[in-house]
Amino acid sequence: QVQLVESGGGLVQPGGSLRLSCAVSGLSLDYYDIGWFRQAPGKEREGVSSITTSDGNTVYADSVKGRFTISRDYVKNTVSLQMNSLKPEDTAVYYCATNWGGGPGRLWAGVLFTYWGQGTQVTVSS
Repeated sequence: QVQLVESGGGLVQPGGSLRLSCAVSGLSLDYYDIGWFRQAPGKEREGVSSITTSDGNTVYADSVKGRFTISRDYVKNTVSLQMNSLKPEDTAVYYCATNWGGGPGRLWAGVLFTYWGQGTQVTVSS
């Protein structure tokens, strides 16, 4: 059974840092891309960052460039999102997703993400 489980969310002050983790089970990061998305209340889900399996290429939304870093650990089969210099506008539920399984999904950075985790809440507030 394929599962994506996010962790690491929480409450942080502006300017602080958090590290999100996406634990992947049931499939290998050798063959599937992983993306991070977020959804704030009343807003559409938006792409934040992704990493491709073929060449390790990373993509970032303009709003997080220079502040967020995506990385993957093949041994642990996890993908992390290091978030620095957090702003109140980064507050959202963060989801990881992969292009496994087919069907409808969200196209971002050239990848159709079709399988999602349950999300982890990130709140940036003083």
